[in-house]
Amino acid sequence: MLPELAWWAWALLGVAAVVVGLSKTAVPGAGTIAVAIFAAVLPAKQSTGVLLLLLIVADVFAVTMYRRHADWKTLLRLAPAVVAGVLVGVVFLWFADDLWVKRTIGVILLAVIALTLWRRRVSGTVAGGSHRVAAATYGTLGGFTTMVANAAGPVMSMYFLAARFEVKAFLGTAAWFFAIVNLFKVPFSIGIGIITAPGLLIDLVLVPLVVVAAFAGRWLADRMPQSVFEKLVIAFTIVGAVYLLVV
Repeated sequence: MLPELAWWAWALLGVAAVVVGLSKTAVPGAGTIAVAIFAAVLPAKQSTGVLLLLLIVADVFAVTMYRRHADWKTLLRLAPAVVAGVLVGVVFLWFADDLWVKRTIGVILLAVIALTLWRRRVSGTVAGGSHRVAAATYGTLGGFTTMVANAAGPVMSMYFLAARFEVKAFLGTAAWFFAIVNLFKVPFSIGIGIITAPGLLIDLVLVPLVVVAAFAGRWLADRMPQSVFEKLVIAFTIVGAVYLLVV
């Protein structure tokens, strides 16, 4: 049966669903706001499972809209580290409580932001000219954070931003990255009990909002200047990191 939630809880989940759609097709990094809302309204583990399935729905639309703009060399370079990060995240979830997880990810995100902006300022490249080192670092962190909290958006946004992708290349590469990674996470999520039948019912209610927001995001992306896009990515990443540290 559909879980009994107060009207305000449904309203917040609706807002979060809209954010999910927009984050996939227009404003990467904003998805951390949805992570925060779901965690505030639902039990921690259940919130992760419910959000994961909504993210996968949004991934479908993002891939459809930006499938021709992906940088597959970048994705292949990231793949081994991401898989390793996901597996580390699975193990981590068995031992860490919610507070420890939030604080750990918050510290990681702030460190990634600082490192990315510094490297970009002094060298203009992803990581001082070492793409392999950058891919290993960001890929592992991205895999880890996506597994434990669906919070890899800010990490990978910093990687793609530092690589100086233009808006649609950024969104296309991110779309394929998260579509593949989120599907990879499903068996592990079922195995550790964070995808449940009640959660699926919540998803059915929220999916239409994700779809509408995804199309609205495409409209915004077609009209968004590169400079505004980059500032929004950095701003939402910082907001997400600070939230995880203080809440």
